[in-house]
Amino acid sequence: MRPVLVLRPEPAASVTVGRAQALGLDAIAAPLFEVEPVAWQTPDTSDFDGLLLTSANALRFGGEQLEELRALQVYAVGQATAEAARAAGFDLAATGRADVDCLLGSIDAGLKLLHLCGADRREPVDARQSITPVLVYRSRPILAPDLSAAPGSVALIHSPRAGRRFADLAGDRSSIAIAGISRAAADAVGAGWKSIDVAGQPSDEALLALAARLCNKPDPE
Repeated sequence: MRPVLVLRPEPAASVTVGRAQALGLDAIAAPLFEVEPVAWQTPDTSDFDGLLLTSANALRFGGEQLEELRALQVYAVGQATAEAARAAGFDLAATGRADVDCLLGSIDAGLKLLHLCGADRREPVDARQSITPVLVYRSRPILAPDLSAAPGSVALIHSPRAGRRFADLAGDRSSIAIAGISRAAADAVGAGWKSIDVAGQPSDEALLALAARLCNKPDPE
């Protein structure tokens, strides 16, 4: 069985490793980035109709200021972010099943949304809503990540940024199978890998289901 290489930052990496091990997979954490909080001030909540969350990191690293935003309903990208918001005591208005553009396209136009985001925020395409970004965390590259387990592995790509960095660091790609959480994440790694596949849904569970299939897929004779 091929090992599964988990490249996302902690503490999410350990969560994914635990889920993978529960499926009987040989999972190894090899984070490419380290996430850290950024000092920020809470804007006046009366100026907004809701809170846009595109990553659970906004909740993990947002700090005590999150308490001042509980009056706002959450528009979450992905089930994991929605679950993290619910666990943090927020009410959910909507949960997107794909990327931020799909979520924004499915909710009311004209909403005023406060987006708690990371430093590498991607600007939504043709958003019909008024979106005010507030930086609450950033991720820094780990200078020398341990990728010794990469050859022969199934590498989980949770973001386009991770895909690009893994492509820069991986060396020989020919034995590594890529499992992307989205088409954008998978496309970011480029060509030359053993295989490239995309999860059926942009969730950790769907990505691990794909990894399990790839781990047990026999190599051609």
